[in-house]
Amino acid sequence: MRKTINLSVPNLDVEPILSNLRECIESGWISTGGKFITEFENKVAHYTKSEKAVGVQSGTAGLHLALDVLGVNSEDEILVPTLTFIAAVNPVTYVGATPIFIGCDDSLCIDPALLEKFLEEECFVKNGVTYNKKTLKRIPALILVHVFGNMADMEKIMELASRFNLKVIEDSTEALGTYYVSGKYAGKYAGTIGDIGIYSFNANKIITTGGGGMVLAKDEKVLDKIRSLSTQAKKDELYFIHDEIGYNYRMLNLQAAIGTTQIDRLESFIATKIKNYNRYREAISKIDGLTMLDFNTETRPNYWFYSIVVDEALYGMNKDELLKALVDEGIQTRPIWGLIHEQKPYLKNQIYGSEKAIWYHDRVLNIPCSSNLGDDDVQTVIEVLKGLKKK
Repeated sequence: MRKTINLSVPNLDVEPILSNLRECIESGWISTGGKFITEFENKVAHYTKSEKAVGVQSGTAGLHLALDVLGVNSEDEILVPTLTFIAAVNPVTYVGATPIFIGCDDSLCIDPALLEKFLEEECFVKNGVTYNKKTLKRIPALILVHVFGNMADMEKIMELASRFNLKVIEDSTEALGTYYVSGKYAGKYAGTIGDIGIYSFNANKIITTGGGGMVLAKDEKVLDKIRSLSTQAKKDELYFIHDEIGYNYRMLNLQAAIGTTQIDRLESFIATKIKNYNRYREAISKIDGLTMLDFNTETRPNYWFYSIVVDEALYGMNKDELLKALVDEGIQTRPIWGLIHEQKPYLKNQIYGSEKAIWYHDRVLNIPCSSNLGDDDVQTVIEVLKGLKKK
């Protein structure tokens, strides 16, 4: 029986991790204090060419803190993508605000043309504040997601944000390592262009701490506030004086002990992902009915996930049939997440321009893309995809 080829699994160098974890245990620093948190924060900040970074419990916690520190509340609406994982949207409801969903472009990221049309036709600006014509609620911010490591069109989005006075939260949980190579933001990493950027180190991400996340911000005062809120907003740590409501959202030293070894290997992980993506792309271009999705050519992506578009008429089976057939062959795949505006908690929310998101949702599968995926595994996936095609 063929071994299972997983979709996306951690690539862990055991010996240095064990050494760091042993130091945590022997020193007693296993929780929300310890040297590895600072070390990991500094390494992420250095890698992304940022001044500071703050480690948090998860990417979701980072998004919640970002909205909180920006003062978003129940009187507000926040623009969000519908094609994303629901964790990018739920934090909007944590602060009592209402998500408004915007469709995607061919990068699978939020469509700047739809965003512009919505802001120009469905909103008005008064005293420098953008309001929704339909609800008369304030729209102070936008959450965008760099889907599967592909960079959204940040030049256009940041121009719109400036014109409509929107704060930009970059959900870069899938895009650590992606950066622009040309244009206005050449050399800028995903997560460093908007007002606040968020990374995730969940087990399936390009580097992992088992969980955990990281927050960047242009304004150091914003980042300092996020750090304070993440540790229960202690004004006086010795006497436990708290001057506002905080959260237990701090990264663990145990997690950071893993992260410090992972960030050192990130570029080698990306090199492997580039090599495997190109092998897949060349082979799949010769299979009628399957197409590999491109990445933004103005960027050096991290190639986190590899997506194929299934044309049922040419390939002989639809996306769901192919998913089942691949799983039966021991090849783990997954579809795009269920569109968020179609999820039960959000059925009554405003949606603008969902057609392309629905089209891709019905046709896209993600195929194995781990950074430790071997040449034989890539070839196996290719051969199975060839063999499953209906003649």
